[in-house]
Amino acid sequence: YGTDANLAASTPDAILRYADHRRGFAELRLPAGKGPFPLAVIYHGGCWKTGIASQAYMAPLATRWQSLGIATLNVDYREVGDGGGWPGSFTDWAASAKLIDDVAAKHPVDRARVTLVGHSAGALPAQWLASAQGADGPVGQRAPLKARGAIILDGPGDVGAERPAFDALCQFSAVDPFMGGAPDAAPARYAAISPATTAPQLAEILFVQAKLPAPSAATQAALGAGGAKVAVRENAGQSHFAIITPGNPAYSANEAAMLAVMTGGE
Repeated sequence: YGTDANLAASTPDAILRYADHRRGFAELRLPAGKGPFPLAVIYHGGCWKTGIASQAYMAPLATRWQSLGIATLNVDYREVGDGGGWPGSFTDWAASAKLIDDVAAKHPVDRARVTLVGHSAGALPAQWLASAQGADGPVGQRAPLKARGAIILDGPGDVGAERPAFDALCQFSAVDPFMGGAPDAAPARYAAISPATTAPQLAEILFVQAKLPAPSAATQAALGAGGAKVAVRENAGQSHFAIITPGNPAYSANEAAMLAVMTGGE
């Protein structure tokens, strides 16, 4: 699970801890200059299964964005096999989001221009964090994280609705172990994290798909119900990693659209 990135990852400016377990950290990268900089909070993929991936393979993308004036937090988190899944991964995502205010308080980061970014399985935190949750949610009741936008890189818009396609992408059953059961066995869990139940509170959501199809019209409508403008860019025939690899034509074709979301159109 890696990229043949042409770009070497820069050394992070800081490693920030959000939890006391091994994977409870995020890498902060700050651009040169005075700022204030937009902030992209990046969640890696790996089918939510320990041993497949970590934040490391997203570092070249974070480095590319750093060079373009975007501050980045590249977040690691627990997965199925090391304390993650329902609810551990969600606990980590919620805790990691608290780093945003810390970073904005200490560095020249524009808190009004925060974009949640998720590749593959990381699509879930990038949307879930911005959604209100009730008592039946994985971490109980919580208010939506304040963020401006989300960028989904070849990930699902609704985990339950897109379960067959996502499992096919992973080439194994990824969704059920993560959720703690199939949809018919744990319907309340799937409902709790579905955009059809609670829409993300965002201004923009951009999907840059490759292996996964666009979310259904119903899912796109649900995602937009909180006021988000939902856009989908399909990259048929491109690989799951080409679209996140700086220097790859598939990435380059979508970079301007991603930057437009992260900079808030400025």
